Amino acid sequence: MRITVCLTDNRPDAWIEGLRAALPEAVVENWRPGTPQADHAVVWAPPQAFIDEQPKLRGIFNIGAGVDALLKLKLPPEAQVVRLDDAGMSVQMAEYVCHALIRHFREFDIYEADAREGRWSFRKPREREDFAVGVMGLGVLGERVAKAVAQFEFPVNGWSRSPKAIEGLRCFAGEAEFNAFLGASRVLVNLLPLTEATRGILNRENLSRLNGGGPGGYLINVARGAHLVESDLIPLLDSGQLAGATLDVFEVEPLPTEHPFWRHPKITVTPHGSARTVREASIAQIADKIRAVEMGEPIAGVVGRERGY
Repeated sequence: MRITVCLTDNRPDAWIEGLRAALPEAVVENWRPGTPQADHAVVWAPPQAFIDEQPKLRGIFNIGAGVDALLKLKLPPEAQVVRLDDAGMSVQMAEYVCHALIRHFREFDIYEADAREGRWSFRKPREREDFAVGVMGLGVLGERVAKAVAQFEFPVNGWSRSPKAIEGLRCFAGEAEFNAFLGASRVLVNLLPLTEATRGILNRENLSRLNGGGPGGYLINVARGAHLVESDLIPLLDSGQLAGATLDVFEVEPLPTEHPFWRHPKITVTPHGSARTVREASIAQIADKIRAVEMGEPIAGVVGRERGY
């Protein structure tokens, strides 16, 4: 069995060493033009040239949860595209979202501003019942985030493409229930995969439906920058329709230094770090899945190319 590794903008050595240790029966090597045909590939943002040179791949294992960039390529028709299920990312995502939510709810941003001015201030406590949190996308990451938020006794709504039943959540599904989900949520957390159907879903019309259409909604985007229509956000903030936003992902990354999001007082920017791949856990998961594929067993995380996740 031969495995080739192609990790754009990532150093491959530690991945190769880990895969060799986890799969001693395999030949594992870094891809360079002319590398022999492989059975499986471990990739991140591979070029089309890599795919073109490897038409016999049976498995393409992405080292992240998002596969939108990979699916833009012309892939071998018989190859299974496989994403990571979790590999240490869900707990990081839950931490990030809970931090952003609580910072907004407890108005810690105002305390921070007052502290810089040497002001001893007090904010009247707000009611959790008034801050229903809506989680868009109830996959592995979304479900973990929703359950973590529920531990702080916020009302939690969840929306997914197909119906789900998750204890402690009020679940909505499909296009027919999307507007009701938005209206029932004051804080919106986006964890959707990026597909043609979800591109631009965070737009003026949809964001204006938060909080029953009234002012004071809040956005946390930790999925993909292309979900957000960036030109719609600042007018919503300036009008008070939205109270603020925490953004970890952007249409262009790194976010250009001249971008207005950096300087807007109601926007918190972080550099796409809400949940990073944990290499050791990812290698173990990929190795287990490759063994299962070799034995003809079904595996989790196989991407449906037609639906985009």
